[in-house]
This record gives sequence, structure tokens and C-alpha cells, in this order.
Amino acid sequence: MEYDAFAGGIEPGGLRNTAEIGILICYMLDNINKPFPKDDLVSVIQENGIANYFETISAVSELVKCKNIEYIDENNETLQITKNGRLISRQLHTNLSLSVRQKAIKATAKFMEKRRIERENPVSIRKADGGGYNVTFRITDGIRDLMSLTLFVPDLSEANAVKRNFHKNPERTYSIVLAAVIGEKEMINEALKELKR
Repeated sequence: MEYDAFAGGIEPGGLRNTAEIGILICYMLDNINKPFPKDDLVSVIQENGIANYFETISAVSELVKCKNIEYIDENNETLQITKNGRLISRQLHTNLSLSVRQKAIKATAKFMEKRRIERENPVSIRKADGGGYNVTFRITDGIRDLMSLTLFVPDLSEANAVKRNFHKNPERTYSIVLAAVIGEKEMINEALKELKR
């Protein structure tokens, strides 16, 4: 098989052929079964060592040109699969190894869950008067705010670390704060044990 891409950043078993990357993109969009941002799709593929960034972008362009996938917005940011793309996915997905297909679907599901958590539990970082940053967390149940909390941190790197750690488990933050304000020592101890795991 002729490779189109160099191996930089591609894990063993990853894809180096633009045609295979195109099949994988169709397979992923077919399984997602809803519009998906192009940059996020490329990130999932690249950051998980499945394929090279440049070949992935090239495969997206070729698929759009052949009408296997299409943009659904004016800014060409969000993709969806077409009828032709579904045929490619369903007839050619076995050209890809099972491990690559499983890795791509698992990585996509994890990425979508991360985005859902970030959407339902927004964090804003704002420069504070006199220096430092205010980090504001909102915890929602998808419909209404359950809690809003603002913390002061001295620098931007710490603000970003707080944001990352919060998004790893917003429910834990909610449980600890709730337990502290209602004076439930047992709840606090349980939450702290969970934090150590």
C-alpha cells in the first residue's frame, strides 16, 4: 500500500493513506449521526494518533469535493455525512482495522462527553481589578443553574488549571460545596475519599 503521509504523530496501526482516512471520517460521521464541527473531528483523529493532521484535512477536502460529506453552515465549520458518504461507511469500513474503528468511536464519544460537560457547566475566566483572575463556575442540570461560584486566583495558568480540574468532575465540586455549606461531615469525607482515588 502506498502511503500519502509521513508518520509524525501517528501511533502504530494508525492511518497514513488519504483514502483510508476518508473512509474513517465517513465511518465516524455515520456513527455520530449528527452534524459535527470539522475542527473537532480533525482534533479527535490527530490527538489520538490515528492520522496526521495534514492528511486528515486533505481527506476532508476530498470528501467535500466528492459530495460524501458536506458543510451545513456558511462558515464551513460543521460537517454532516451525505447519502454517498453513508454508502462508503457501510460498504468500506471493513477496509479499516477493527482497532482503528473502535479507537476512533471511543475517542469521539469521550470528546462529545467532554464537550457536553463543558457546555452544561460553563467556566469563565476574567481579569480581576488589581491583578489576578476571577474564575466563575456554573453547574447546571442542563436546564437550570444548580450553583454558581467565583474564585480568585493569582495568575492565568492557575485559572486554566482550575478550569480543567473542574471540568474533570463538576459533580464532585457541587457535592463538596453542598456538603460544606449544609455541614454534612460524612458527605465531605466521602467526597474527599473520592478525590484521592
